[in-house]
Amino acid sequence: MRHTRQEVMERTQREYRRLDRLVKRLKPADWRRRVPRPESKDPWTIKDALAHITYWKEHSARVLSGKRRPPELRGLEVTQINALIYRHWRNRRPADVAAWHRRVQADVIETLKARPDDWFGQRERGPGWPGDFDGHSVWHRVRDIEAALSTPRAAPEGRLFKKDRLN
Repeated sequence: MRHTRQEVMERTQREYRRLDRLVKRLKPADWRRRVPRPESKDPWTIKDALAHITYWKEHSARVLSGKRRPPELRGLEVTQINALIYRHWRNRRPADVAAWHRRVQADVIETLKARPDDWFGQRERGPGWPGDFDGHSVWHRVRDIEAALSTPRAAPEGRLFKKDRLN
């Protein structure tokens, strides 16, 4: 499929608006909610999922700009990079992650604007290209963040809070 700047920009901005609306509604305790992940993986919270989405958007903008990965990430596998992102952002304040998310989106838009119009359609690409700007974000927004927000809150001992019980 050949893409156009307009189509890529629209998809990128639509997903950002959906994600940012969700981020703006998060209460302080929501940022600490665990997202559904296998026990063999790092125990992400909503904040960690947003940091993950944001890093990969930043990475794709860097690639589209013709820049290389930072030296400390060169040669690493995706799972190793994900673990580094988790360790780097896990103790940061939610406000810092939210600000980074918004800064990166501005960089993404500038990166897309800087590419010539004809560049977007020069070659065949998958329908979701560039995936980190929308498809990857959608996946983690829905499967991680929205899923975590839709599960009842657990008390520290693992019991449901009285107001979260079904009966």
